[in-house]
Amino acid sequence: GILALILGALVVFIVVGIIIYVYSALALMAIAKKTKTEPAYLAWIPIANNYLMSKIAKMHWWPILLIVGFWIPFLGWIAMILFWIFTIIWTYKIFEAVKRPGWWALFMIIPFFGWIIYLVLLGIAAWGKK
Repeated sequence: GILALILGALVVFIVVGIIIYVYSALALMAIAKKTKTEPAYLAWIPIANNYLMSKIAKMHWWPILLIVGFWIPFLGWIAMILFWIFTIIWTYKIFEAVKRPGWWALFMIIPFFGWIIYLVLLGIAAWGKK
């Protein structure tokens, strides 16, 4: 009973996660092609996709090194927050690079519904006409 419910929820969570990952990678790859940033295939590689984001945003790549700090006790939280801030800044600049309002990136801060809106806006930035 309860085990089946937990397992079912886990399967749904994994499937939704894979769908979001594929959608985000396709959108980032489309944005990279739109901004003529190479190599666009980095959108599919975890951590390397952050490097691609920094290139599209025309900013430094070094904040990616903060990911190493995630596993350091106490400092892990600080590294995670700093990395999250840089990701929002990169996303802000990415939206501006494709002639969309940069403030769209701020939807990433809002849990659940904000992320749904962010994913829709990411698709508009990737495949919308302007």
